[in-house]
Amino acid sequence: MIRSAKPEDASSITDIYNHYIIHSHSTFEIDPIDSNEMVSRIDRVQNEFQLPWLVMEVENKIVGYAYATQWKVRKAYSKTTESSIYLHKDQGGKGYGMPLYAELMKQLKALDYHAIIGGMSLPNEASRALHEKLGFKKIGEFKEVGYKFDRWIDVGYWELVLK
Repeated sequence: MIRSAKPEDASSITDIYNHYIIHSHSTFEIDPIDSNEMVSRIDRVQNEFQLPWLVMEVENKIVGYAYATQWKVRKAYSKTTESSIYLHKDQGGKGYGMPLYAELMKQLKALDYHAIIGGMSLPNEASRALHEKLGFKKIGEFKEVGYKFDRWIDVGYWELVLK
């Protein structure tokens, strides 16, 4: 089941995200966050930006989440969003990413958004493959713009224009 995130989901979402903070370059955050911070982030996305933050549940357990945020603050960017998706560390490769991301895209299109930007640290084969299966095209790459785990990390950007 895919549904909108609720404040009581924050603990499960935080557990998923903190794994990536601690063990992966998928996020450039360095320090784990707590559930209160996650509640604030969900609230900001859903209420301030009026954008979707979705969770996927399997057997009453959250296995992943996806959301969109404002791409840039200037008014002319108002119909472009940046998307993020994270699956529980034990749930990758089970086919959950595609329907979760597709639902996010569907909701963004219904909200009259024009483009979605997906940024990812490189390499990230799973994220690249998911974005490209969903029709995203690589539009650029920045070299050595993040520093984590004692090394420089590149970031690539993929874009999907919603039709």
